[in-house]
Amino acid sequence: MNKKYTNATFTKRVDHEAGRHRPLRAQPEPMVCARCSAVYRKRRWLANGDANIDRAKLGLARVTVCPACQTSESGVPSGYLQASGGFLAAHREEVEQLLRNEASRAAEDNPLARIIDWKGEGATLALTTTTEHLVQRLGHALEKAFDGDLRYEFSHENKLARVAWHRD
Repeated sequence: MNKKYTNATFTKRVDHEAGRHRPLRAQPEPMVCARCSAVYRKRRWLANGDANIDRAKLGLARVTVCPACQTSESGVPSGYLQASGGFLAAHREEVEQLLRNEASRAAEDNPLARIIDWKGEGATLALTTTTEHLVQRLGHALEKAFDGDLRYEFSHENKLARVAWHRD
C-alpha cells in the first residue's frame, strides 16, 4: 500500500516562529512589571493582587516589562474582534460592559490576556487583544449572551485570531 499522505500533512503547525516569541530559558524570579505591577513567580505571571505572591520576597524582585505590556507597546496584537450590527448600536453599553467583564475574568486566570485598544462608534466596534485566546473568549461570550452570527479565523503562519460578530 502506497500512502500519498502522512499524518504530518494534516497536523497544524502552531509555532512557525520556533519559539522566538519566548525567552530561551526561564526568567530569573521574582520579577515585577514596571507598568502593570504583574509579578513573575514560579514560572508564571500573576496579577499583583494574587494571594499566591510572597510579599516578603518581592523586595528582591527584578523590575522588567511583562510580555503583555511589551505587546501593547509594540502595537502588534494577537487577536482582533470586529463587532457590528443594529443590535450593537442599540445596546452598545451592555455589549461593552460584557466585554470588559469577560476580559477582567480572563485576567484572573492569565494577567497577560488584555484588551489593547477599543475603536468604533455606532454600529461597529473593533478591539485588539494581547492573546489569541482572549479574543476567542470574548467572541464566545458575545454569542452566548446576545446570540448573533460569530465567525472565527485563525492564521496558519503566526499566532493570530480574528473574530467577527454580527447581529441586526
